[in-house]
Amino acid sequence: MSKRLSSKEKISRRLGVNLWGRPKSPYNKREYGPGQHGQSRRRKLSDFGVQLQAKQKLKGYYGNIGEKQFRRYYDDAVRRRGDTGENLVELLERRLDATVYRMKFVPTVFAARQFINHGHVLVNGKKVNIPSYMVKDGDVVEIKQKSRELPLVLDAQEQVERDVPEYLTVDFEKMRGQFVRGPGLSDIPYPVQMEPNLVIEFYSR
Repeated sequence: MSKRLSSKEKISRRLGVNLWGRPKSPYNKREYGPGQHGQSRRRKLSDFGVQLQAKQKLKGYYGNIGEKQFRRYYDDAVRRRGDTGENLVELLERRLDATVYRMKFVPTVFAARQFINHGHVLVNGKKVNIPSYMVKDGDVVEIKQKSRELPLVLDAQEQVERDVPEYLTVDFEKMRGQFVRGPGLSDIPYPVQMEPNLVIEFYSR
């Protein structure tokens, strides 16, 4: 097991959920936290603990985004009109790595980050190698011609545990998709319950 995969699965075990809903996740066999004290009884969380866990779960789901960057998404969500929690998850879904993952071009959001860094992704015909690039309504995201037969890409399309959500359209023959509109919380196919309202409470304390 690679260092990255091991670290990734520790996120699920630490939070007590199968965060990405993968049937082969080691969490399914070891539903307790990592480390020598992982099997000890879980304490009842305080209100602060519940809010912190909600933040860690949402942050971890998108590839364990750094705290400073995640806080910037919160600040941006506050400045926008409408419900701050809904704004937050929409901003996270507009990340290019999240979009590439949702379009089933790669099997995990971690793979999406690396895939983009290596220059395999085009946005509106131009190479973009920044995973946090914010996709706009109508943007066309596609895999470079030379990259379409990579085993990583082919394996992702065979995943049956997740579908492409309605706010995206994808043509798998051309390996091209379009970001149609910004999603609301109810549109996003999270495999576990996300509570962005608790994340907002955490930061607004």
